Amino acid sequence: MLNRRSDKLELLRIAEAVALEKSIDKELIINSMETGIAKAAKSKFGQDNEIEVQINRDSGDIGIYRKLVIVEKPENINTEISLQQAQKLSDENKDKNIGDTILQALPTFDFGRIAAQTAKQVISTSVREAERERQYNDFIDKKETILSGIVKRLEFGNVIVDLGRTEAIIQKNEMIPRENIKAGDRIKAYCYDVRREPRGQQIFLSRAHPKFMEKLFIQEVPEIYDGLIEIISSSRDPGSRAKICVKAIDNSLDPVGACVGMRGSRVQAVVNELQGEKIDIVNWSEDPAVVVSNALSPAEIQRVNVDLENKKLDVILTEENLSKAIGRRGQNVRLATKLMNFEINIMTDQEDSERRQTEFKEKTENFVKNLELDETLGQLLVAEGFSSIDDIKDSSVEALIKIEGIEEDTAKELIDRAKESYQKDQEEISKKIKDLGLESELIEHEGLTPGMLVTLGEQKILTLNDFADLASDELTGGYDIIKGDRIKIKGYLEDFALSKNEADNLIMSAREKVYKD
Repeated sequence: MLNRRSDKLELLRIAEAVALEKSIDKELIINSMETGIAKAAKSKFGQDNEIEVQINRDSGDIGIYRKLVIVEKPENINTEISLQQAQKLSDENKDKNIGDTILQALPTFDFGRIAAQTAKQVISTSVREAERERQYNDFIDKKETILSGIVKRLEFGNVIVDLGRTEAIIQKNEMIPRENIKAGDRIKAYCYDVRREPRGQQIFLSRAHPKFMEKLFIQEVPEIYDGLIEIISSSRDPGSRAKICVKAIDNSLDPVGACVGMRGSRVQAVVNELQGEKIDIVNWSEDPAVVVSNALSPAEIQRVNVDLENKKLDVILTEENLSKAIGRRGQNVRLATKLMNFEINIMTDQEDSERRQTEFKEKTENFVKNLELDETLGQLLVAEGFSSIDDIKDSSVEALIKIEGIEEDTAKELIDRAKESYQKDQEEISKKIKDLGLESELIEHEGLTPGMLVTLGEQKILTLNDFADLASDELTGGYDIIKGDRIKIKGYLEDFALSKNEADNLIMSAREKVYKD
């Protein structure tokens, strides 16, 4: 009640109506009213008072009280009271002691215009905050799901979607390229983030996210929904092409066939939602060679060399299948790389043979030159799997004498020469690093060997900032398509057999150091 003539139950009816309309707890509304009335009462009785308001949940009666602390000698009459005075106020205070708090009843009053406005503002603010919190809690549970709504408007390329009780945004870079969206269209999108913002929750949707395609398959393929088929991974070039890797939990099922559906009906429904995006469905296998062969379809693969430790795959095929495996502008191999999280090197049989011959020749020459061996012994060591002087230095006499033609004295001499060569190289490398003027932070960067540092220094990469600005491809090398031709790009550290994953980690850790400072 705001004055004595007001209907006492009106407050309760208002609270109930607002709670129903906003889907907010009625108790929270009444608490907001109590806070608003208390703020207005402070304007009436003085800001120094500690005011508490209690609204009776059954009758609507409003009680306004001043909170007072019992002390021996009161200094502030607005907040303190003596024990004797407190006991005189009410029989309920007879058992109170020093330090306890009591409530002193204040007279009800008619709110003035300013006090009423203050109470209304507090109540409105509390209701808005409660509504925002309720909406946030509603939508945080819908994160990583598909939401459907009506396009409300377009702002600077971003799409604002009406979800019913609130709005969401699809940023320009989360749209499918060249997609024609207009106000009034019904649209589906993947909810990838829900954030608390000062003006309410912000809901971020995406139609370009790989998970959007995965969720569409879950909707269209009952076997995935029921857990009989599992989606292992996916990759997308939105609006153009995508790949999805699936595995059958139930071995009696054909996962690819189930995802395609009768006459392609299931996959076509997903394709239509993705504006005609071509989708390759790849059958998962424990063997990465089998998966990459499926993922690079329609190219026919001759063989695959698998390096599980460095997560690298060398795919060898014929010249005729090279362009099919790479795809237009490298799209096919790029999507396969993302799908498998492996570095994929595609080469023809001739390129693979030439590479092996070149590597064999370089390793042999290294042994002949630095260990002063004849060419036959150098070739023998390479053929037996010794790739570097380090391999021989770290080997044992027992391991070397197992090679036909190498006796114990020769084995000992090989190890001694390898250790001498290694020591000499380390001294030369240290001098080179000093002469090149590399920054100490780059020299101390974990993961970079002395040999790598020399190579970087020769390329004028002298500071940690220089290194952090590189891309992993600049370190490991790779292939690029220039005017339709596949061109080999040599990486700065390609000779050190650095994997793409290792290169990524080296660069990212450098960036963390640079940007943190």
